[in-house]
Amino acid sequence: MTTAPLPWILHLDMDAFYASVEQRDEPRYRGRPVIIGGGDRGVVATCSYEARKFGVRSAMPISEARRLCPQAIYVMPRMAHYQEVSQTVMQVLHSYSPLVEQASIDEAYLDFTGLELVESDVRARAQRLQAEVKEATGLSCSLGLAPVKFLAKIASDMHKPAGVTVLAHHAVPAFLARLPVGKIPGVGKQTGLVLETLSVHYAADILRYPREFWERKLGKAGLALYERAQGIDPRPVTPYTEPKSESAENTFDADTSDPAVLARWLFAQAERVGARLRKGGRKGRTITLKMKFSDFTQITRSRTLPTATNTTRVIYETALALLHEQKNTQRLRLIGLGVSQFGEVPRQLGFFDTPEDPREAKLDATLDALREKFGPAAIVRGRIL
Repeated sequence: MTTAPLPWILHLDMDAFYASVEQRDEPRYRGRPVIIGGGDRGVVATCSYEARKFGVRSAMPISEARRLCPQAIYVMPRMAHYQEVSQTVMQVLHSYSPLVEQASIDEAYLDFTGLELVESDVRARAQRLQAEVKEATGLSCSLGLAPVKFLAKIASDMHKPAGVTVLAHHAVPAFLARLPVGKIPGVGKQTGLVLETLSVHYAADILRYPREFWERKLGKAGLALYERAQGIDPRPVTPYTEPKSESAENTFDADTSDPAVLARWLFAQAERVGARLRKGGRKGRTITLKMKFSDFTQITRSRTLPTATNTTRVIYETALALLHEQKNTQRLRLIGLGVSQFGEVPRQLGFFDTPEDPREAKLDATLDALREKFGPAAIVRGRIL
């Protein structure tokens, strides 16, 4: 009788990814605090480990980062370049297993199950993968190996940068006994407050209460939490998941309620979102407008169209109509739009419905081709100017 192989999930997390790419490409940045982000109103996308020593963290306002680390080098993000580097990393992972799930631009899961049948030392196998990523990109990554996904993700963060952490199957109960609940993915601020009132400080403390208690207290999130406390995570490594939406947003250098300024930004965002949809061969029916005001309050408004679209003009005009309907007099610090609910719903056109103008689709395709060949700034519509 053949024994089933033990499950092994690997989580890869690139170390300070954007900042590390910039330090790799520009020798003057190496060994110095580098912060990805700019302006006075933006936030830190990420920062180098040299900047983190000063207390700078991702999602921190740039103004706070400047106060903590005035000597830092501030670099605007180059997303297209980072995507290229990310693709190289994923190619290395695919050389080890077809079961690779990219979780974000700088992290991924890989199903290592069965590799101990080929190579008994899974740590050595992971270290070899880590070395190949370094060779292919010049960048370091941290790896976590564990029986399930959430534990692999926690493990990859334990010995950063350039660490390899293996959580063996027999060690899981002892590990959970001393794992702070705040380290469990999905436990945010609000859930943390609930757990604090219950004197639940470690994962093992969750098991003091029955499954039904957590379901009443937190619903589906409570059931997942109860499973995590036992080291259970049934989620498989899923090689590819279709995106559910495309979006773009911008934070202004100064708060504004100027209709012309807001309209220009919405049009630029509609072009970016429309181009990504067209490149992926997708269309969406729901257009969503996002607004964040000067007092940091935020609202979203959506409209679902009768037919799916990826046309820049339709996306823009729908978002602009949503903006006008708000009759807003408050100043905005951020505006954005998104397209979701992909796919067509079979329906008969109403008497007053009109199909999209094919000339618009032809114009979009022409502009996409020019920008693909000559760069995103090669041609700009007059409406933005």
